[in-house]
Amino acid sequence: MTASPEVRAFFHPATWTVTYLVWDPDTRDAVIIDPVRDFDPRAVSTSWDTAERIATVIDSLGLTLHWTLETHAHADHLSGSPFFAARYGAGIAIGQAITRVQETFKGIFGLGDEVPTDGSQFDRLLADDEVLEAGSLRIHVIATPGHTPACVSYHVGDAVFTGDALFMPDFGTGRCDFPNGSAEQLYDSVQKLYALPDDTRVFVGHDYGPGGREIAWETTIGASKRDNKQLSATTSREEFVKFRTERDRQLQPPNLIFQSVQVNIDAGRLPPPASNGIRYLKLPMGIFD
Repeated sequence: MTASPEVRAFFHPATWTVTYLVWDPDTRDAVIIDPVRDFDPRAVSTSWDTAERIATVIDSLGLTLHWTLETHAHADHLSGSPFFAARYGAGIAIGQAITRVQETFKGIFGLGDEVPTDGSQFDRLLADDEVLEAGSLRIHVIATPGHTPACVSYHVGDAVFTGDALFMPDFGTGRCDFPNGSAEQLYDSVQKLYALPDDTRVFVGHDYGPGGREIAWETTIGASKRDNKQLSATTSREEFVKFRTERDRQLQPPNLIFQSVQVNIDAGRLPPPASNGIRYLKLPMGIFD
């Protein structure tokens, strides 16, 4: 495998999400990280417009797509993984602690046996320090819980994909106030990322253009250790936990948290149709009161 994989980013403005297409330029073996399924909250309808745009690039480059990798069960967008499973036969992989997330939200949504909590909806449950092979690509899994219990980062050659654990230096880190989130765990997770070489390329899961700057999604471990405004190499655990806890108390829930989570814990599958042929998404009331 090349030591420096090619990376193409696809920014999704409606959810501020960045999807990555990662491939070996020599063999054309590829994976996708955190794809998006377009969702219209007014019409309560979905489409594959963004996924089709990525597929056009895959086909034009002649890539062989092996896996779709989820950094966690996202709370701000619906997963586009089913599209790539159907189009290319790509397996869907996620961190093995997804079972804990499934158990929590199955209870919150009052879901039935159609949503198992053993992770069997996914093709692969990934353990910390596991190496997943995708053709010539070797993907080192780094468990980075804190934002959610099941968060993982993917280290491929000289690049690491951090999901919602670590953002651009002028934005900081992911929130930790979702069920079973932990600022203490996130601090420890980022220390694992900071142990990587300083020149490691960092690709973040979201960007919000703080201060009106242009959207950006690539930095380095060295820059993050030096400049991350919430968690630099000199930030103590106590300082970060205090800041993150106080900051999270001020945040509103993500716009699509209920629509996203109940779909994403089921590997991106929409709920089955009811007896009248219509699919329904549940919106539990009072959860954040």
